[in-house]
Amino acid sequence: MTDRSMRDPPRDSLTEAEADALLDADEAEETIDAPADADDDVAMDSGDEEGEDDGDIDLDGPMEEILLQNDSAAHFDQHSDSILCIAQHPTRPEIVATGGQDDAAYVWDATPAEGPVLPTSYESDPQPRERQSQRVLATLEGQDESVNAICFTLPTGDFVATATLAGTLSVYSTPTPTQPSRLIAASKEVDEINWLLPSPHRDHPNTLALGAADGSVWVYTVTATELTILQTFFLHQAPCTAGAWTPDGKLLATVAEDSSLYVWDVFGDAAAAGVADPNGGQAVVSLTAADERFKVDGGLYSAAISPGGGIVAVGGAGGNVRVIGLPRLSSSAAASAKSTTAAAGTRGGSKATAASKPAPSASSASQAGQILAALAAQTDGVETLSFSQPPLTLLAAGSVDGSITLFDAARNFAVRRHIPAAHDEEAVIQVEFVKTALGTANAKGWCLTSCGNDGVVRRWDVRGGTVAADKGLVGEWRGHRGGGDGGGVLGFVQGGGGGAVVTAGDDGVGLVFATP
Repeated sequence: MTDRSMRDPPRDSLTEAEADALLDADEAEETIDAPADADDDVAMDSGDEEGEDDGDIDLDGPMEEILLQNDSAAHFDQHSDSILCIAQHPTRPEIVATGGQDDAAYVWDATPAEGPVLPTSYESDPQPRERQSQRVLATLEGQDESVNAICFTLPTGDFVATATLAGTLSVYSTPTPTQPSRLIAASKEVDEINWLLPSPHRDHPNTLALGAADGSVWVYTVTATELTILQTFFLHQAPCTAGAWTPDGKLLATVAEDSSLYVWDVFGDAAAAGVADPNGGQAVVSLTAADERFKVDGGLYSAAISPGGGIVAVGGAGGNVRVIGLPRLSSSAAASAKSTTAAAGTRGGSKATAASKPAPSASSASQAGQILAALAAQTDGVETLSFSQPPLTLLAAGSVDGSITLFDAARNFAVRRHIPAAHDEEAVIQVEFVKTALGTANAKGWCLTSCGNDGVVRRWDVRGGTVAADKGLVGEWRGHRGGGDGGGVLGFVQGGGGGAVVTAGDDGVGLVFATP
């Protein structure tokens, strides 16, 4: 306690004038009225200018209603910043890998806890029970920048690879119940990596390709002890933005911001089948902005190849889509060519000549490299493309303008359906048809899944005769913040037949949605 005598001097120690200037205690309690002309005086604690917010909450004013909805069955929250990429194990769809803007990557188990999955909201459950984050199976250490691409190798997911904005490719063994993940090798040949894709070629397992910001394309193979460069390509003159393998893994299509498309004969299968690069290189198809029919001002940003491998679709600025024919490489023809080459080598040690290679079919040769369609049904960049599986013949395109368009390949790529506000006028980030393993029935082949900057996952029925006011919407799942304010869905996986969708959230959370 502070002694009052240390603060106020006794009255008897003051001069008479000083004592008269002090107020008595009863006088200090009097109320002093403001003079009539003090209307312009401003209270000392009200220093805000007119119209400024003083930070106080107006309890008498209208209150903004905030509705929170979470339809997810499980979540993963180990990332401290946006999740930029997601991948799924090819044979164990419950295992996913994510990479983020927090310079971190994880392998985790997406299996939800047992129990019914019910949509929840604050109204239905004002005090929900806290749910535990999904289990981390491995932390992929050593990331030197944001991880913006990630994948498991094919066919059995033996390895998981990450690519960073600093240009580092790192490959790890996939964790198992008996063996933890370990770093196999790392490579830094470029300044920035844009995308990373595993090859499905059955004769070249554990192979992957990447595209870089300098336009280069690199193909690597992975073993238990090393990472080896197989091929490099340098024809793009601007950042390589997307790639796509043919279903058999024999050809790799890549696009770039300079509006160029190259289809690479990575393993020599096209040459063995008698399909040669007209320019004497390893690109069996070459199209650039020099061809006005192909040119897209603003560049190309997406690519997809049909299930049969006969056509590639590329999407770019201004809603433009180009469809190009690809050479069909017959397996029997390739095998015959290889056996012919081997026989020639044993007979005389010389290489087989082009005349000894079987020629591709006339229809394949005439279609390869030809522009089959030039489409522009949307108003902004086409960032994502996906082909349906047979018997459907559809190509889905998602645009920055928030729309999804379905083109029918069986009808010269006529517009089958246009959904102008598929994601509430926010950019569509990914569209993908539900797929199953090759050769198995696909009961959900008519299902198209999409996600966007609105933070919502939606599923559409693309079959004819079902179009209504909702344009075929059959389900939607919420849980990310959305609203275009850093809470969108930046990607998803839906392996295992589409019964679950696992997301990569710009809000730093991965969600698992049951999508029956």
